[in-house]
Amino acid sequence: MSEAVRDAPATEDLTPHPRRHAVFVVVGVALLMFSLDQTSVATALTTLGADLDADLAWTGWTVTACAVGQVLALPLGGRLGDQFGKRKVFLVAVAAFALLSALSATSTTIAQLIVCRFAQGVAGGVMLPATSGLVAFHYGRERDRALALFTSVFPMGSIAGPVLGGLILTTWSWHGIFLVNVPIGILLVVAGALLIGEPPRRRPEKVDAGGIALLLGTLVSGMVAITLVGSTTGGGLAPVLVAVCGVLALVGGWAFLRHARVHPDPVIPLRLLRGGGLGIMNSTNVLFGAALVGFGALLPVYAQTRYALLPLAAGVLLTARAVGTIASSGIAVALLRRLGHRPLVLTGFGLIITGLLVVAVPPAGTSPAVWLTVGAVLCGLGMGLAGPAANNAGMHLVSDEVTAVSGLRIMFRQMGGIASVSVITAVLSASAEPGRAGGVAFAVLAGLLAVAAVGMSRIPNHRGRW
Repeated sequence: MSEAVRDAPATEDLTPHPRRHAVFVVVGVALLMFSLDQTSVATALTTLGADLDADLAWTGWTVTACAVGQVLALPLGGRLGDQFGKRKVFLVAVAAFALLSALSATSTTIAQLIVCRFAQGVAGGVMLPATSGLVAFHYGRERDRALALFTSVFPMGSIAGPVLGGLILTTWSWHGIFLVNVPIGILLVVAGALLIGEPPRRRPEKVDAGGIALLLGTLVSGMVAITLVGSTTGGGLAPVLVAVCGVLALVGGWAFLRHARVHPDPVIPLRLLRGGGLGIMNSTNVLFGAALVGFGALLPVYAQTRYALLPLAAGVLLTARAVGTIASSGIAVALLRRLGHRPLVLTGFGLIITGLLVVAVPPAGTSPAVWLTVGAVLCGLGMGLAGPAANNAGMHLVSDEVTAVSGLRIMFRQMGGIASVSVITAVLSASAEPGRAGGVAFAVLAGLLAVAAVGMSRIPNHRGRW
């Protein structure tokens, strides 16, 4: 059940709003803008490195910094909407996203761009809960079908984003990837102010600001340590900085776990981290996120560095993956109640592992573009089968805390993606042959996912409804 539906007051008027379709378009375009931005940047990592004089270990942060911001902001988004109103939070988040897009486009150093990308992730993470809440409110008793349709908006960005990014890079420059958000954001703020109504507010829960701060410190310290290991910058101070950041990450992780034990409402409840199959499920989500996000972020770089594909052709590979995901996800949903989640997860993981291995090895009797497309489609088909089934498995483990488990699923998958992108970009940056190193990295991801498949085989299978 979505957060928006769960939070609906019992006395709320469920009459559909006359402007509900116009509101759907406004919030849908905002969500699409965020999705396009996330997926199109992956095609520009090589160009960013050349233009901003940064190695791949740091340009990869333009992907991971946005993900970190989103992970940290998601727990805040719903509560800010409860306190200040979902309409106001949505409009402020969209305006901030457009402004930060302009600042990203005018960045002259990789450090400036990373800061802007982190802030963009925060704005997007705050916006996401508000968009679902606004759709639910304006559609009233029709909210279930509207929210089901709304979930298809983000995958549309996964299809169009890589192609759009490659097209902009081919005909313009990386600045254009961010500049296109500015006029769209302005139009959305004006249209939203005129069309969107304000849903009823409820008493907001207390935000675990301390836990979020500790999580931020742990993630960023670990990312800096990993990046410095693979970076060609830093000079003689690099080993010292690596050691300091590594210690900070370990201390931060320990402090976060200790904080979670005593806080009455921690951002990550410890009761949902282990026991009853939750430990396996959370570990699986980390590894699944590493493969899912890592593959999507690094495939264009790999295609350009190893096979000299143009940015547009490299972006098309991600579109092929997204098409495969959408095609098989419908099959997964239809088969879940008949087969249960385990066969679908294991079959999906098998397809992803096969796709990763195909990408990792040189083409066999065909062009690199066709070979990589085959691997991308296999990964997409596997992700479409495994994704819904793995979501279902997690929710069945703790059926009375579906919302909390869903939030943790997103967080752990993003954290796995953050780790994989940070490690792999550091390895590629330090390698004398980044193309071949990328192939090894994809093979390692395949091995990690095989370990996750073994774990998932131990999760009890469940057919039918709750």
